[in-house]
Amino acid sequence: MRIGFGLNVEQTQKLIMTPELRQAIAILQLSSLELETYIQQQLQENPLLEISEVEEKDEFVMGREELAVTREQDAAGDKTGDLDWQEYFQDSSDLGIVKIEKNHNEEEYSYENFVSREPTMQEHLHWQLNMTPCDGQLRCIISFLIGNLDGRGYLRISTSEAAAYLGVEPGRVEEALAVLQTFDPPGIGARNLVECLLIQLRQRGQEQGLAGQIVRHYLDDLARGKLMRIAGQLDVPVQEVQRAVDLIRSLEPKPGRNFPSNGDVRYVVPDVVLEKVGGDYIILINDTALPRLTINQTYRSVLNSGRDYDEKTRRYVESKLNAAAWLLRSIEQRRMTLYKVASCLVELQRDFLDYGVKYLKPLNLKKVAEIVGLHESTVSRATSNKYIQTPRGVFEMKYFFSTGLGNTTGTGVSTSAESIKKMLKELVAAEDPRRPYNDQAIAEIFQSRGIKISRRTVAKYRDELGIPPIRMRRRY
Repeated sequence: MRIGFGLNVEQTQKLIMTPELRQAIAILQLSSLELETYIQQQLQENPLLEISEVEEKDEFVMGREELAVTREQDAAGDKTGDLDWQEYFQDSSDLGIVKIEKNHNEEEYSYENFVSREPTMQEHLHWQLNMTPCDGQLRCIISFLIGNLDGRGYLRISTSEAAAYLGVEPGRVEEALAVLQTFDPPGIGARNLVECLLIQLRQRGQEQGLAGQIVRHYLDDLARGKLMRIAGQLDVPVQEVQRAVDLIRSLEPKPGRNFPSNGDVRYVVPDVVLEKVGGDYIILINDTALPRLTINQTYRSVLNSGRDYDEKTRRYVESKLNAAAWLLRSIEQRRMTLYKVASCLVELQRDFLDYGVKYLKPLNLKKVAEIVGLHESTVSRATSNKYIQTPRGVFEMKYFFSTGLGNTTGTGVSTSAESIKKMLKELVAAEDPRRPYNDQAIAEIFQSRGIKISRRTVAKYRDELGIPPIRMRRRY
């Protein structure tokens, strides 16, 4: 057996994740708000990037003769840049930088155009406290209790603990709590669910009635829908129990949840805007909030001029120039990918856009990827955390990808899960409340319509829609 060294030439293909490719992938899956934050970060890190001003026309015209990097003074012809700049600037896409003509007819903004933030629960309660006539000590105790309310509006501290902490009599804390429980919203300051409901019944003058009895002693049976058992225990007709239960269900179990908190997301910015003009849908990529980027002229002159800069400076400028160009290309590529995917979704889900959610078709990433000529992972990143504004509302782009159930008609056409949920909601809304459908009956109705669905799937969709079971929907 011969052992030795040898030198062979071999040609192979492999995918290398370069930093530029990682950046393009990361930018593709960013939403508009996240991309704006990312661009601001890159503006701080890369001195060659700057925000283009609309008044400076030259900043929008990125001609080949203006940005091409020439090294005529370099006799050795050393090419230290990573990009082929001559080929790069022949691209007529203008890197997504669209000239925006200044509109002098824009409507001027005033303070009336801006809406202040909604008050928090504590601010709303303190405002009522300032309007309540009471002595200074009582006001301080109420303010302390307001600070110990949780997000639901419940008091998370006992009156004895509050009295010990403040150094006052427990009776004064009880008096302060009684005042707090008269504030808006009804039920605020309660220590548990029973007290919260009783406060609201007291304000309606129903605390001592049948509804008050049910809240005090039969709340668990009410949650399970056992109205017949409650009627038997109280020896009253089940119809009266039904009316009392309707009153209880109209109360608010969490009075503080309707107020905003610091962690709430109050709005979303759609990444794609879909407008219907005549019989056609026009797709607009919503990048108006993004800053328009260009390359700084001062640093660019380091490469264009014939002055002798040291090699370290020249390499630094070239590396930052490469990074800036890749960023501009990645942003433009994101915009084009979003447009392709959105166009495909509009074409495939045209019936949903025209007629509503009942006509939403089952769709997966593979089918869209085959149509637009991209990989499934690219389509997934392009639709992740993205929202599209349509004439029927704002939807997450993932909403258009829905699983489907087969049918019994033999046509091979399936029905999307969202369409089935819509039909299920309509079916329950139209049922006879005295004889509501159980899950098996609903499954049989769908079977008669040609949709293959099991009872367990009906129960699953019903839970996802928040539709209670049959015993809680029945009316007496």
